[in-house]
Amino acid sequence: MRILRSSRRNGQLLATLSLAFPLILSHLAQMATQLTDAIMLGWYGVAELAAGVLGTMMFHVIFLVGSGFAMAVMPLAATAEGARDIAQVRRVVRMGFWISMIFGIAALIPMLYSETILLGLGQQPEIAELANWYLVIAMWGLFPALTIMLLKSFFLAVIRPRIVLWSTGIGAVSNALADYALIFGHWGFPELGIEGAAIASVSTQFFTLLIMVVYIRRDAIMRSYRLFTRIWRFDPSGFRSVFMLGWPIGATLVAETGMFGATALLMGWIDTETLAAHGIALNVAAFFFMIYLGFANASTAQLGRAVGAKDIDAFKGIAEATVIWTLVSIVLTVTILVTIPETLVLAFLEAGTDPESRIVRIGITLLYVGAVFQAWDALQVVGLGLLRGISDTRGPMVIAAISYWGIGFPMCYILGFVFEFGGPGVWWGLTIGLGVAAILFFARFRRKTRDLEFSIESG
Repeated sequence: MRILRSSRRNGQLLATLSLAFPLILSHLAQMATQLTDAIMLGWYGVAELAAGVLGTMMFHVIFLVGSGFAMAVMPLAATAEGARDIAQVRRVVRMGFWISMIFGIAALIPMLYSETILLGLGQQPEIAELANWYLVIAMWGLFPALTIMLLKSFFLAVIRPRIVLWSTGIGAVSNALADYALIFGHWGFPELGIEGAAIASVSTQFFTLLIMVVYIRRDAIMRSYRLFTRIWRFDPSGFRSVFMLGWPIGATLVAETGMFGATALLMGWIDTETLAAHGIALNVAAFFFMIYLGFANASTAQLGRAVGAKDIDAFKGIAEATVIWTLVSIVLTVTILVTIPETLVLAFLEAGTDPESRIVRIGITLLYVGAVFQAWDALQVVGLGLLRGISDTRGPMVIAAISYWGIGFPMCYILGFVFEFGGPGVWWGLTIGLGVAAILFFARFRRKTRDLEFSIESG
């Protein structure tokens, strides 16, 4: 019996890794797009980098609010797929598209008036103006970005992660080429600076979406789902199920990303160099975060299928394997952060930058703190992924609001400004908020698992 359990555990570890690995690579490729923007804007100028940090942060917060509906499609479609209900898979994907597009139209308003908003939040006029130039162009990429997130959820629900990897990988390469051409004016293109970065991002998002759509139209199994057939037909029941599960996910993402966005504003109150160093360190941390996000997404899809099939043994194995791989990843990424922080920071700055310059020293200090919050960030996102796999979204929303805004952000301000620790103090506040969230998410998942097991066994 012990040998059998060991064999099942090893099998589940491999199954989890085989699904998560392409997702991790695709997330890293997607993150490479953001990193490329930051690196090349850093080469172009510190003011452009600081404005890019604010612009992309504002876009990212708005995008994540809307992507909550796309993310809701994953557990709903996975559960339907586990129950072999293809019609239900199609219904939730279609209505996810409807809600995403409605949200996209409404979200154009704050991006059009981003300069006014940023000035009202105390940002420097020059930086606010540059960020507005970026967002007025970048906002049109919101529609393909939300659709890409929706199709990712569908592909994961039906266990087709490789197309996610290939499409985002090709998109990352095309974005790097477009950035190089449009930011600096190479290969006969005009030198557009931060506006060139925005044009490159929008072009990449449409190109990535095109690859996914072509794949769905050409693959025989994908065609059988008939996702685009009569997509204009409204389905009240499907719309309601996606909306009711998705809005708490969006609110949870707002709580987390809003806290990170608010820290960028706090950094901007200090000075431009601190804000730029914050952007560098946050991009590095976010790059490694994509590894944990891959395991979180894989757990959501796998648990949804296990719930649909009412397989409690598979359910437990998936959760255990996800946690094991997450802990292994934490050890590896934290080791990198504490051993080569200077190398990571200098990669974002113009060649020949003095390693003893203020922006480099601030960035290195933030990465040392980031090594601690990296572990808690990993655990909180995986805990969220496990909870979403059992379609639990409202409880995590409340936990996120309390952890990030009731505890985390106040600690950012207290440590950064009251105790005058500056940027590092703000990052310690982030660490505290993430730690509280991680502990509460896993405590809730443990209780929900017991309830689910009882429900399945009692029929």
